[in-house]
This record gives sequence, structure tokens and C-alpha cells, in this order.
Amino acid sequence: MNLNEFWDYLIPGIALGALYAVIAIGYTLVYGVLQLINFAHSEVFMMGGFAALLVLTGIDASDPTGAMSVVLVAVGLLAAGLAGAGTAFALEKAAYRPLRKRNAPRLAFLISAIGASFFLQNLAGKLFGRDPKALPEIFTNKKVFSVFGTQVTVLQLLILGSAIAMMIGLDLLVNRTKMGAGIRAVAQDAETASLMGVDIDKVISRTFLVGGLMGGAAGFLFGLNSQVSYTMGFLPGITAFAAAVVGGIGNIRGAMVGGMLLGIVENFSGWWFGEEWRYVSAFAVLILVLMFRPTGIMGERLGRSA
Repeated sequence: MNLNEFWDYLIPGIALGALYAVIAIGYTLVYGVLQLINFAHSEVFMMGGFAALLVLTGIDASDPTGAMSVVLVAVGLLAAGLAGAGTAFALEKAAYRPLRKRNAPRLAFLISAIGASFFLQNLAGKLFGRDPKALPEIFTNKKVFSVFGTQVTVLQLLILGSAIAMMIGLDLLVNRTKMGAGIRAVAQDAETASLMGVDIDKVISRTFLVGGLMGGAAGFLFGLNSQVSYTMGFLPGITAFAAAVVGGIGNIRGAMVGGMLLGIVENFSGWWFGEEWRYVSAFAVLILVLMFRPTGIMGERLGRSA
């Protein structure tokens, strides 16, 4: 491998890893407060992609340039984020809260999550069709600059910049705000937090909203790089879950690290071993990390990470 080839695979790998990190945060937030793996989060991601498709298709902006492109990107992110947040909020209300009120066993939550995932996936297939659809071209994906001969495009910068902004914003929200203090308190000890006056239901709903907002926005960014379809959430979702486990499930910064790591590993392995090995390598990393550090790289729960 020469230096040019190295950057050819590293830069797209970082952009892919940033997307995985944003999706993984949704898994890790919910696990932090509920100790629940929300397997329907991949469909929250998918709903964000379709929401952006519907909104941007409805806006007649032929050959947008300059400021209009910026506006359309903002509209796409907002529509996708709101759709993701709404879907996650509805999931918590309909699929998880009734079980929580009845003190249902953990297995019931898992079955409910899987059922909700299949329901949303097939609902999207019925509503939007089974064929993949491309998002409207809302900007020209041209070269911005180069690194050792490797072109860095507008789309790569958009994905990376948006993901970093969301991750920094979330980190500040969790560690510097009253809402974040409530999330950390419930994650550490929900019963004690309730005795101290924390509204558990409100904290959990807000956690789903924040995770869904980021997951939906990631669906729009992923759709720009690929296409949107009713099954688009499966592989990115399960890889992002692996990233959350690699980083330390329940640890926000761990999810960021795990997502970046798996994105880079996946991109390089597609070149070294062939495209069919991309996802195999990501889960090989998961197995190796858990063999030597079962709690993940950073290994702290959300409530203890501050």
C-alpha cells in the first residue's frame, strides 16, 4: 500500500465511521437508561431517510446552487431528524412503556423491539414501495481539496461535519445541562433518581427523542451517499450496534470511538479482502475486542461516564 492508496480508503472510512457513530449513540443512550437494546433503532434511521426523500421531492428546486443547496441540506436534516425523533418517541410510548409499567421481563422488551422493527420495515415497504429510491440532487458533489492526491468531496465533508457537530452537541447536552444530569442520574440508579424528584418517564421519553433525532439525521446523510429503501436500516443498524458494543455499550464517547473504528476497518478490509468481507471484518473486530475487554474499549455505563 502506498500513501495515496492509504488516504483513498482512510478518508471515506472516517466518513462512514462518523455515520456509524451517530447511529450507535441511539443504541447506547437507550441502553444507558433502560438496559434495553432497541433493535427498532435501525427503522428509526430508515424513517429519517424516507422523510427527507418526501420533503425534498416535494420542494421543486431544480439544479440548486449556493445558498439554496445549504437550505435544502438543512431542510433534509431537519425533516429526517424530526421523523426519527417522532418514530422513536412513538416506539417508546407504544412498545416499551406499557411493558415497563407492568414490570415485564427483559425478554418481553427484546421481543417487542424485534416485532416493532419488522412492523416498521414492512410498513415502509408498503407505503413507499420495495425498490430503492435516490434522494434529489440538492448539491454538486465536487472536489473541495485533496489530501496526498486523494479528493475530499462536498458530501464527505457534509457527512463528517454534520456527524461531528451532532456528537459534540450531544456530549455537551449530556454532561453540561440539567436534562443531561437527569439522563445520567436515571442511567446510574433509576430508583434513587425517582426518590430525588426526577421524572423517570419524561427522562426516558427525552432520551428516545434525542437518540431518534440523531438516528433520523443519519438516515438522511446515508441516503445522500447511497439510496433509501425499506431495508436500508438493517446492515448499518446492526453494524452500529456492534460499534456501540465495541466502544462500551452505554458509553456515549465509547459509541463514537467504536463507530469510527469499525468504519475505518470496514473500508480497508473491503480493499484488502474484497467487498464481500466488509461486514465480516467489522464483526471480527467485535469478537476480538470482547475476547480481551468484555466491557468494550471504554467500558463505562452512561451514568458513570461523567
